[in-house]
Amino acid sequence: MKLVCYPVSGEPPEIRPAPMERDWMDATHERHAYRCLPLSIANACGWEILNPIAFSAVWDGGDGLEAIRLDSEGDTHSAITHFGAGVLTFHVTGLFETPPGVLMWVGGSPNRFKDAIQPLTGLVETAWSPYSFTMNWKFTRAGQRIRFEKDEPFCFIMPIDPGLTEACEPEFRSLDDNKDLAVNYREWVQLRNSFNTELKQPGSNAATEKWQKTYHQGVKPDGTKPETGHRTKIKLRQFDDKTKS
Repeated sequence: MKLVCYPVSGEPPEIRPAPMERDWMDATHERHAYRCLPLSIANACGWEILNPIAFSAVWDGGDGLEAIRLDSEGDTHSAITHFGAGVLTFHVTGLFETPPGVLMWVGGSPNRFKDAIQPLTGLVETAWSPYSFTMNWKFTRAGQRIRFEKDEPFCFIMPIDPGLTEACEPEFRSLDDNKDLAVNYREWVQLRNSFNTELKQPGSNAATEKWQKTYHQGVKPDGTKPETGHRTKIKLRQFDDKTKS
């Protein structure tokens, strides 16, 4: 699938495949957070657009454009106040093009946090739209100065097909309607409870193993592997700069 970015102002925006690593995950004891494979996979499932100029901002709690004060470390600002209501706006200096039916999920990088400000999320019809979009952050607390460093991600993009979601036929069923799933789930619950009990016993196998790795290894409680496959990482491609060719 082709994902094309057309720069609309000078050089292409700085875009990189989102890394799996997060500072707060690195800081957890023995990097425990990386044992959560769904968390790590989500971190890397898209591209990050990087902030070109370091700046700080503070919101006084008002609704007007003047309620946010920006202090930049350059001649220009990489963010502006455009909508009011404590919303900080970044211009994305590129038009994105996706295949028919594929939209662009636009928001903050998964599992990155900033105190006192929250990324807003949108879906953009990039298959046909000649219109640029902005990335917006909403202050959640007045009087708290926030800062975006140079090359800090301010936007995360991920192509998605909403048709897949619309095609879903949601329903509730009894777990026992799926006998294989029920057997595997109940076996896992029993193994988990036994493991957690044994984990408290110094020198036990569980204490040595430290955590159950079956999900991370893509193995069911009965030792079989899923026919649908298993991922432990996502590796995305860099944007190839064809503007200079």
